[in-house]
Formats: sequence, C-alpha cells, structure tokens
Amino acid sequence: MSQSLIASTVREGVRTIALDDPERRNALSVELLDQLLAALSEAREDGATRCLVLASTHPTVFCAGGNLGSFGDDAAVIDKHLANDRFPALFSLLTGFPKPTLCKTGGHTLAGGFGLALGCDLIVASEAATFGTPEINVGVFPFMLMALLYRNIPRKQVDEMMLLGDRITPRRGYEMGFVNRVVAPDELDGAVDEWATRLAAKSPLLMAMGKSASRTQRDMGLEHALQYLQGQLSLTLSTQDAKEGVAAFFGKRAPVWTGH
Repeated sequence: MSQSLIASTVREGVRTIALDDPERRNALSVELLDQLLAALSEAREDGATRCLVLASTHPTVFCAGGNLGSFGDDAAVIDKHLANDRFPALFSLLTGFPKPTLCKTGGHTLAGGFGLALGCDLIVASEAATFGTPEINVGVFPFMLMALLYRNIPRKQVDEMMLLGDRITPRRGYEMGFVNRVVAPDELDGAVDEWATRLAAKSPLLMAMGKSASRTQRDMGLEHALQYLQGQLSLTLSTQDAKEGVAAFFGKRAPVWTGH
C-alpha cells in the first residue's frame, strides 16, 4: 500500500487538503500529484464540501515545486512527457473548480507549488512565505506554469520572475496583485479560517455559476461577453437560491440555501 502524501479533513463545509510529504518538501512527485488529483476530484463531487483550502503540513514549505530528481534520470523522453500530463490536469482541475478555493501558505511556494497557489481563487500568505520561479537556476524553465503566471500577473513582472529566478516576498506579491492578504505567521490560521467560513456560507449553486461565467467570459470580446453574461444573469434569477437570497435580505434573516 502506497504512503499517503495528502491529509484531508472536512469541518463545517470547509475541506482542507494539505500536502503531506515533509521529507521531500512536498516536491510534486508522480505519487503526490496522483493523490492530489484524486483528493481534488473527490472534493469537487462532495456535497459537504462548500469551500476548499489548499495547505501544507510542513512548517516552512508549502511546496518546493516539481521533483527535480525525475528531470535528470534516464527515463525515455516520451515517458517523461506522458508523466507531465498530470500538471495540466491538475491546473485545469483547480482553475475550473466549482467551489471557492483558497491557498494557505506560510512558507516557500515555488515553481509548480506556485502554480498550485495561482490556481486557487484566493491566496492568504504569512509574512514568512516566499514565491518564485527558480527553474532557470537549475537549467529548466517554468513552461507549464506560464499559463497561470500570465493570467494572474502583469507580463513584464512575469518576465522578470522567470528570467532572473529570484524569490519575492508576500508583500511584493500583494503589490503585484496575486496575493490577496498578508498576515503575521501567528495570524495565518485565523485569517484563513475566517475567509473559508465566510466562503462556505455562500450559495454553492450561485458560487459555481458565478465562477463558471467568470472563466468563460474572460477571453471573449466585450460585446460577446456582455451578451453571454446577460443570459447568465437571467438564468441565475430563475434559481431558488437567488429568490431565497432576496427574501432573506428583505426579511432580515440568514438565507437557507438549497442549491436549486
């Protein structure tokens, strides 16, 4: 039986999936990637999961990136290529996740681990965290990560990160726009719990519809996007959750979501 490299818990609608391979600094091995894909797929289908928190059990590392040992081995190029299909599958699963996702990082968030963070809707980081794309320093390049970098960070700043390979602070990440909140290390748990609890309290149906529409309209022209979003608004207003939200607002009470 293979070793579990993922720790998963659910509490009050919040599922926390934590990378749990501390000896290898949560390097994204084939085994860890497969287990993470399985855990995310389970969370996607689990009705009890209303919000996903991606975290780490390591005290100073969120994820050190890809498993460098596999880059220099003697495996056939085609085998390496096929193994790497886990990265697009993982990034697609995260960016297309129908429930709100939140990355909690209090340590080094590098290379492919940086990609995991960018794949989440929100990033909450402690001041002890770092971010970076150091691949160029070991004779590689963040090819798979580019798709997420350029969709989250201005181009010139991405170029600087990839070409120099330097690490940046969470404060700098906040200024660049990809970190949502920076807190002291001893405040990280509380800050993430607060946001996750609030996210889990929203309508799961409207959250999924809103996230899907946001992704779909992103690459549309303005007129096409407006027409598409008008239809999404009309569809939303036909749901029971939308009607319940309005009724709860005027009734000055908390809404009771049914997911319909």
